[in-house]
Parts: sequence; C-alpha cells; structure tokens
Amino acid sequence: MPPANLTEERDPRTLLPLTPAVFGILMALADGEKHGYAIMRSVEVESEGRLRMGPGTLYGSLDRMLRAKLVVESEGGDDVAPHSGRRRFYRITDFGGRVLRADIRRLEQAMAIARRKKLTLRHGLASR
Repeated sequence: MPPANLTEERDPRTLLPLTPAVFGILMALADGEKHGYAIMRSVEVESEGRLRMGPGTLYGSLDRMLRAKLVVESEGGDDVAPHSGRRRFYRITDFGGRVLRADIRRLEQAMAIARRKKLTLRHGLASR
C-alpha cells in the first residue's frame, strides 16, 4: 500500500535548485499564510527590490507549487483586507518547508566554499 502522504517520502533535494520566484514565495510564506498581493509585496521588500513579480509569474509559480505540494490554499485570516472573501490565501506545507530548508543549506554550502576561496564581496571580489 502506498504511503498516505507521498511528499513525506520525497527527497526535497530533487526539487533543487529553486527558482528565484519559488524561493522568494516560500520565504514570504515561511512566517505565515498570505494572499497573492501580500506575497508579491513581501518578496519585493525582502529582496530589497531586486525581485519583483507580476501576477503571471506569481500565480504561475503558485500553481506549480500547489501541484508539487509545496504550498496549499488556506482559509486566510485577513479580515481587514477589502474584498477578503475573493482573495486566495496560501500557506507553506511541511514538505515545502523541508524543500526551502534544503535550498538554504545548499546556498549556505555554496557560500562556505566561496568564503574559503575568498570569492565573496566581503573578501574583495568586486575589486577583482
């Protein structure tokens, strides 16, 4: 009999590396559920404006992430938002959190190698 939750059996590393959009969305959802516009704003703010997503990128990514079981639609708790009944809210799944942590570990390992090789901006890479 197959496991009840196939995502528990999947190795998160099979989805790595994450695209910048997917990484940004998962990071935005790491501190709680959000609706689409709030995700876009959070990604833009957290990336200091370096990553801006339009609706096509956001909802295309969310659709793929729903199918991959990285996120789920949720009830939402945004009672003060106008038209909150029409907004779709998303939250990260346990599997999505495992995938995000796996990508963060991958990035940390890459940064550790870069530091050892003195390839970081802190070590003067910009002047090379």
